[in-house]
Amino acid sequence: MLTNKFNEVEIRIGDTVRVHTQVVEGPKTRVQIFEGIIIRFAGRDVNKTFTVRKISSGGIGVERIWPLDSRSLIKIEVQKRAKNARRAKLYFLRERTGRQATIV
Repeated sequence: MLTNKFNEVEIRIGDTVRVHTQVVEGPKTRVQIFEGIIIRFAGRDVNKTFTVRKISSGGIGVERIWPLDSRSLIKIEVQKRAKNARRAKLYFLRERTGRQATIV
């Protein structure tokens, strides 16, 4: 359970979140949104990271890891709370697809 630096909303393992990231491409910048389930937290204090996993088109799983204090993070929105995330790391979701890859 962690509060993020943006809007002091708690984010936990199993939550479905939308992570807004600033992407720099040459002289231009844009905001990219990545939506998925938080499957782990790692590290301590300033070195804390979190991993978000989503199933993209074609049923391929994509995971991204961000440092919690990253400058490129703009906002983290909680879309859905996980009621029963009974593990600290949700690596078992990697083998699941479709409806089975969600936390109730």
